Amino acid sequence: MTTTDAIIVEPTQEQIATVTKSRRMLPNTTVMNGPCAYLATERRRLAALQYEHFEVTQLSATIGGEIQGLDLTGPLSDEVIAEVRKALHDYKVIFWRNQPLTTDQHVAFASRFGSLETHPFLPPNTNQPELVRFAKNVNTSGYENGWHHDVTWRAEPSMGAVLHAITVPAVGGDTLFADMYAAYDGLPDDIRERVNTMTAEHDFMSAFGRLLPKGERDEMRERYPLVEHPVAPRHEATGRRYLYVNRYFTSRILGVSEAESIELIEMLSRQADYPEYQCRYRWQNDSVAFWDNRAVQHYAASDYWPEKRVMERASVIGNRPSV
Repeated sequence: MTTTDAIIVEPTQEQIATVTKSRRMLPNTTVMNGPCAYLATERRRLAALQYEHFEVTQLSATIGGEIQGLDLTGPLSDEVIAEVRKALHDYKVIFWRNQPLTTDQHVAFASRFGSLETHPFLPPNTNQPELVRFAKNVNTSGYENGWHHDVTWRAEPSMGAVLHAITVPAVGGDTLFADMYAAYDGLPDDIRERVNTMTAEHDFMSAFGRLLPKGERDEMRERYPLVEHPVAPRHEATGRRYLYVNRYFTSRILGVSEAESIELIEMLSRQADYPEYQCRYRWQNDSVAFWDNRAVQHYAASDYWPEKRVMERASVIGNRPSV
C-alpha cells in the first residue's frame, strides 16, 4: 500500500476528547502516558496548507516546516514576507537550507519582521551588534542545552529569532524545538484551569548573573528589574494559549508557597520534554531557522565538543505577553 492509498480516518471532536482523556500519569511521577489525540487536528491542518510563493515540508506532527523555493539572500517583496510570517505562525518554527547570508543580509531579513534587539549579556558579531554570535570549540563550551524561551526576563521579550548556521560539526549540535501550544493543551484539565490565571516572575540572574563582575550586578538589576508574565498567555496573532515557563528564567510562580512554586515550575517546564511535541533539526552550513519565541521553546544539543560550531542570531523585539 502506498501513502496515497492509505485510508484517511477523520475522527470527530468527541472521539479526540475521549482518546485524550485516556491518557494517564505514570505511577509516582508527573509524566503523562498514552495517545496525544489532541494533536490530530493541528497535524491535519498543517498537512493541508499551501502557499503561493514557496513550498513547505512538514517536519513533525504540529511543529516545524522546511521551506523550499525562497532565496533569503535576495530582495523579498512585502507579499512574500507576509506569507513567511504566516508560515511562522502556522509551523511555529521554519527552516531553510543553503542560504549563505552575509551579516548585512541576515540583519536585513530579520528586520523585515520588526526592530531587532541587542543582548546585554551575550557577545555580538563584531560588525553587527544586532547579531549574537555563538562560537563553540575545544576551548569554549555551550550552556544552551536546556529548554527555554529566549529573554523572558525582558518586559517585552523577543517575538522571534533568526539563526544562521555558519560552521557546524558533521555530527551533533542539533537544535530541538517544542510546541508550547501542544504543551498547554496536553495539561490535565485541573492544572490547565489553574495556570490560566497564574502569573510568574522572570529573572536574568540565574542564567547570566555568574557572567557579571560583582560591581555590575546592581547596575544590570536596575536596567533589567524582575518582570511578571502570565503563565499561559494568549498568542497575539493566533489567539491560542501557550505555556510560558522555563527553568532558566522563571524564578517563581506568584500567589503560592515557595514549595508549590518550585513544584509547578518543574512540572510545567517538563511539558517541553515530550517527543510528540517536538521537531529536531540537523544543521548544515548555511541552514537558517526562524522560530516564534512565544509558541516554541528550544534546546541546543551539547553533544559535539570538542568540534567547532558557529551560529549567529538576530532577535526581533516583541510585545509584552498578555491574556
